[in-house]
Amino acid sequence: MEKHYLAIDLGAESGRVMLGSLDQGKLTVEEIHRFANVPVTIQGTLRWDLLNLFSEAKEGLRKAASRGAPISGISTDAWGVDYVLFKEKESMVTNAYHYRDSRTDGAMEKAFAKVPADRIFAETGIQFMQINTLYQLFMDAQQRPEVLEWADRFLNIGDYFNYLLSGAPNGEASLASTSQLFNPVKKDWAWGLIASLGLPKKLFPALVASGTRLGPLQNEVALETNLKGVQVIATCSHDTAAAVAAVPGQGQDWAFLSSGTWSLLGAELGAPIIDALSRKYNFTNEAGYAGTTMFRKNIVGLWIVQECKRAWSELGNEYDYQDLTAMAEAAEPLRSLIDPEDPRFGKPGRMPGKIVDFCRETGQPIPTDPGSMIRCVLESLALLYAKTLGECAAATGRKFKTLHIVGGGSRNRLLNQFTADAVQLPVQAGPVEATAIGNLLIQAKTLGQETGDIRSVVRRSFPIEAFAPRDAGAWHGAAKRFEALKTA
Repeated sequence: MEKHYLAIDLGAESGRVMLGSLDQGKLTVEEIHRFANVPVTIQGTLRWDLLNLFSEAKEGLRKAASRGAPISGISTDAWGVDYVLFKEKESMVTNAYHYRDSRTDGAMEKAFAKVPADRIFAETGIQFMQINTLYQLFMDAQQRPEVLEWADRFLNIGDYFNYLLSGAPNGEASLASTSQLFNPVKKDWAWGLIASLGLPKKLFPALVASGTRLGPLQNEVALETNLKGVQVIATCSHDTAAAVAAVPGQGQDWAFLSSGTWSLLGAELGAPIIDALSRKYNFTNEAGYAGTTMFRKNIVGLWIVQECKRAWSELGNEYDYQDLTAMAEAAEPLRSLIDPEDPRFGKPGRMPGKIVDFCRETGQPIPTDPGSMIRCVLESLALLYAKTLGECAAATGRKFKTLHIVGGGSRNRLLNQFTADAVQLPVQAGPVEATAIGNLLIQAKTLGQETGDIRSVVRRSFPIEAFAPRDAGAWHGAAKRFEALKTA
């Protein structure tokens, strides 16, 4: 019997409401409503416009209800680390900060003065990034303690939307694990670390496992959207965990790359790896579906391309992503490279100028047109993927035979081919909508619909495109140049 589910999938650039229909072991997915996610600069800070996002999400639910198909479940997934502070009868204490806001500049060093970095990694196994929830909450405690005193608790973004839908203020494990305040061995908050940092214990929500029923849709939302009898599910509230659940891999000799604004590259393991090598390579141990561990690294992704496109648009040059990719394909190969992990590329603003500056500073030919600039970015990303995959293999002891690329970035066939060339492994690209697919299939499994193995459903339901590695010699030489740039 065909059943229907809704996924609210929130990304850093846009959000969608997706309708999934599962029948006889095959899933079909349809985008019901898409909306922009535009942060707001206010009083020198960068914030998310969550009220608008929730309004848009409800519009998507209304559109889905108008189809007439009975909906069994709803779940939200979103990016990690950011959060909302709230209290009873006050749904939002302050506007949620954007992880790219500058308030966490230098926050890691300040936190390390209270708790050594070695202890933080030993208790959490999480990659050090100044955007992590730990450093955001730590700066709240330093700069605006009155806000933390007034708030009852925090919820990360995906869990917050599930709370607005269900009224259940729970933290889901995969999303909590992005915070660097979660112990992946005990599968609970790292309470000793939280106390040592001086963070109020009351703020931390009760945790639930991926695939937990939160309860029925709240009456006010049901009336507003014309949805009735719908269960709200905490699937994998972290979008990457939902995407990895839908990777169509088989066996254990594959790695994944969730490609979008961020690139998230790693392997699915049965248990965390918290040791000197994973710390050296700055890998993270985040909770995945069914008790798995996503051993992976957060690296910059198509954000650089997105910022270039935005900068050119502000100058009156409107290019779509297909135009930029076509121009890049026609440009000279492996001419100039950047280090995508250079901190300058993580901040918004004048991205084309930053690329020119980097190439000038490193004595390389300067890309002068959009095609050569985008090719420089895509080739540099592919080389970063190859370096990171090598580190993952060394840290896990695995010999990978395939790299699966999922997410919106898997549409970029040029980047997929560059990646196959750089890693010198076969690349399997797709599904594009892996995050929503994982969300929808976990809902179905939670609500008792017979799905069998989720990954086998994905393989039956969606096309996968293969890319074979080429030009080993040219890319080997480029890897040496890239390594020299990073060393410098």
